Amino acid sequence: MSQVVTPTATAPVARTPRRDIGLKKRYAAERRFRAYGIAALSFGLIFLFVLLWSVVSKGYTAFQQTGVTLAVEFSEKIIDPQNQRASNPQVLLTANYPVMARNALANALGVAQNDRAKQKELGQMLSDGVRSQLRDMVVADPSIIGTTKTVTLLAAGDIDSAFKGQINLSVPQENRKVSDQQVGWMNKLAEAGALAKHFNTGIFFNGASSRAEASGVGVALIGSFYMMLIVLVLSLPIGVAASIYLEEFAPKNRFTDLIEVNINNLAAVPSIVYGLLGLAVFINFMGLPRSASLVGGFVLTLMTLPTIIIATRAALKAVPPSIRAAALGLGASKMQTIFHHVLPLAMPGILTGTIIGLAHALGETAPLLLIGMVAFVANFPTTPMDPSTALPVQIYMWANEAERAFVERTSGAIIILLLFLIVMNVGAILLRRRFERRW
Repeated sequence: MSQVVTPTATAPVARTPRRDIGLKKRYAAERRFRAYGIAALSFGLIFLFVLLWSVVSKGYTAFQQTGVTLAVEFSEKIIDPQNQRASNPQVLLTANYPVMARNALANALGVAQNDRAKQKELGQMLSDGVRSQLRDMVVADPSIIGTTKTVTLLAAGDIDSAFKGQINLSVPQENRKVSDQQVGWMNKLAEAGALAKHFNTGIFFNGASSRAEASGVGVALIGSFYMMLIVLVLSLPIGVAASIYLEEFAPKNRFTDLIEVNINNLAAVPSIVYGLLGLAVFINFMGLPRSASLVGGFVLTLMTLPTIIIATRAALKAVPPSIRAAALGLGASKMQTIFHHVLPLAMPGILTGTIIGLAHALGETAPLLLIGMVAFVANFPTTPMDPSTALPVQIYMWANEAERAFVERTSGAIIILLLFLIVMNVGAILLRRRFERRW
């Protein structure tokens, strides 16, 4: 007898609602977006770290300078052999001071004075800056003539680089600028404690020089200070006044719309265009001196004004309309409302935009090259009308030098410039937090 098999009921298949599928997709998209953001931030931080590391690793040695401590005899036979300094003080300026330094080095190393070959190599171990160093000592105190003083003299750039380990001394002598004889003398002086590294104050206070070991950013710092002072004095009041007029008083018509569009466009104009404008107007037309901080300040003012105007207008717009309405309702005039209420509340944004504009101007090089601030200036400027250079221009000039020792000077100057920029940006953040109010 056949058995009848009845089909069994199967369990229903669970289906995910479309709403759950949509939520999963949105959550997955959000996770991907977060991952992309973290990846972008990580790449940016990595590149920033590589940039800072490349600059700092090459430039930190610029803040150290190799010096040779020697007993220098200020011989009257070399400085004033005919005893004329009483009637002719100029003889103190023209004396052969490098010979005195070389003789002191020869005495320390026990090299005979009549060995010309070794004397020549000894002279190459000391910087040409010893001339001015010893000359300034004699001019300041002529009584030291005929005496022996212990003086720390600047080592030559190649000796400085070799002592800092920047020159590979294991290669053959023909392939490096420091001879085996000079390496032996250098080691002997180092063992005696006469050759050592000191903090390099000259990088902050010295002017331009053809020798890297005697070069500094002193002239560039003063030139940059004059320019930033001019930019601050001119751009801040002009930019704030223009912003207040456009935002609070100017009628809304095609003319003011054209002005606003042009201001926004000027903020995006390449900086070299402002250099061409400064060359044409301030130098060729007005006849102002080339390489002067005054002209550089005018050019950077023109470049900074759009940034300050845009930042100031944004800060004025951020003040709630209720502040204006309350002041006007209590009987204040339009001017009183703006200068007693709106402007003080907008000051954090104005100061932030101003400092950021100044920091941007401090790092500009292209417009300054066109107005002649790329000139070799060794004397310190006393007024904004005197020839000078700027910190970014000094970096540009050092970067074009072929001498090995200028590489660390270039990176060292970049570190100084970055420190200034960091200080200015930190100041902007602190000012904003100090005066910021939340509505």
